[in-house]
Amino acid sequence: MTAASARPSARALSALVFGAGTGTLAVEISASRLLAPYYGSSTIVWANLIGLVLLALSLGYWLGGKLADRRPEPRLLGLLVLGAGLYVAILPFVTDPILDVAARGLDRLSAGAVVGSFFATLVLFAPPVFVLGMVSPFAIRLALDTVGSAGEVAGRLYALSTAGSLLGTFLPALVTIPLIGTQRTLIASAAVLAAASSPLLGGRGLAAAAAVGTLLAVPPGVIKASDGRILHEEESRYQFIQVVERGGVRRLYLNEGVAVHSVYRPDTVLTGGLWDALLVIPALLDREPRSLAVLGNAGGTVARAYGSFWPEVEIDGVEIDPAVSDVGLRLFGMGENPRLRVVDADARPFLRRTDRRYDVIIVDAYHQPYVPFYLATRQFFELARSRLAPGGVLALNVATVPGDRRLRDALAGTVAAVFPEARVWPVLRFNHFVVGLTDPLRSHRQVPAPLRALAGLLESQLSAPVAASADPWTDDRAPVEWVTDRMILEYAARGGRLDEEPLPTSPSK
Repeated sequence: MTAASARPSARALSALVFGAGTGTLAVEISASRLLAPYYGSSTIVWANLIGLVLLALSLGYWLGGKLADRRPEPRLLGLLVLGAGLYVAILPFVTDPILDVAARGLDRLSAGAVVGSFFATLVLFAPPVFVLGMVSPFAIRLALDTVGSAGEVAGRLYALSTAGSLLGTFLPALVTIPLIGTQRTLIASAAVLAAASSPLLGGRGLAAAAAVGTLLAVPPGVIKASDGRILHEEESRYQFIQVVERGGVRRLYLNEGVAVHSVYRPDTVLTGGLWDALLVIPALLDREPRSLAVLGNAGGTVARAYGSFWPEVEIDGVEIDPAVSDVGLRLFGMGENPRLRVVDADARPFLRRTDRRYDVIIVDAYHQPYVPFYLATRQFFELARSRLAPGGVLALNVATVPGDRRLRDALAGTVAAVFPEARVWPVLRFNHFVVGLTDPLRSHRQVPAPLRALAGLLESQLSAPVAASADPWTDDRAPVEWVTDRMILEYAARGGRLDEEPLPTSPSK
């Protein structure tokens, strides 16, 4: 028997299989973080990622078994794992430039997250997973002494591979990504793969692991959302966070790096954007607002403005990510309002737990471009109605495209199935407000003078009461992502583009 075909030790194969399992899931978890700044982290993005990873693993299992039968050489298996490790090592340095170019091209086509995340995963992350999928069947072939021990050997190695996958899932998600970031997590995973190959390759694997390890000293790359001075960047447990200042105006970007989630102007609470329109929702009340809940508080743009125009209003700003709240307090003036209570919680569980009643509830929680499905169902709207004071108003920000009202109409019909009255305000081409009223609207209340132009738009554009849907969305079925992606793709097919737009009447100018 030649050196090339000598059977490696059981310990060496076990270490290799365990390391390959760890690397596979570490790549998948890290890939979700690398994709998020460009395509978000919706169910569609995760479906593309998980589906293509499973496809790559399946092909790897199949080809690995065939290759092992033809060339049962330990050195070949070691080279495959080492090659996958080196590929993973360069991913952090090539992903951003490639995704940036691809995202810009898809933005011009308005192709959306479903197309972009599919091809990004296929090109960037599926290849190393495909190679790592070859490891287990190849290792089983090398470890077999007799056919009679096949079941025991296969069971042991697949158990080790799964144990490695568990470590590759929880260690990056809970420890390394929050502690050292995605780039260094991928580099560390690559070093583990290179080291795992060393029993089959000798010094070459260890040398490669050491070389890959030196890349940990390279500073993390910067994902620039737009031109301007970057004041803050971090990866929280939930998302990538970036604050950019341009022309004296600060903007908060989350995940996809395109949509602006909060704006801060030091000289005014008005922005000239969508946030200002949310300030005239109290025109639908029969009294001055005394209490407000903002679900999706982000950097506190809306809460800060409400506190300026209605100093006595008690505000709960609910934000799922504590790191975003911290950025809002430090860089977006969120601490200027002593009546703002910042709550770090998911919106729906917060509403379920609280016993407060609000005059206004604003729902502006987005994982671009999607409304979270559990904030778009009959059960959620029933919960929201139960947390409104008599005469209170629910306002939901809904993404739209010109000529396609499927998402808006589905949500409005679901709201109308719960509230005594539901109406729609088509405030912008790409954003409409769906409003649920606990009492039928009889008149419009006057708002502070700087907001009256917008209040006039609300009064003139507010729709007639919407009919209740015969098939309202529920927790069991709320196809938010499916409807949103169809809406975006069909709009792109008509030659449309998703461009940022100001309010028709901008009170900040």
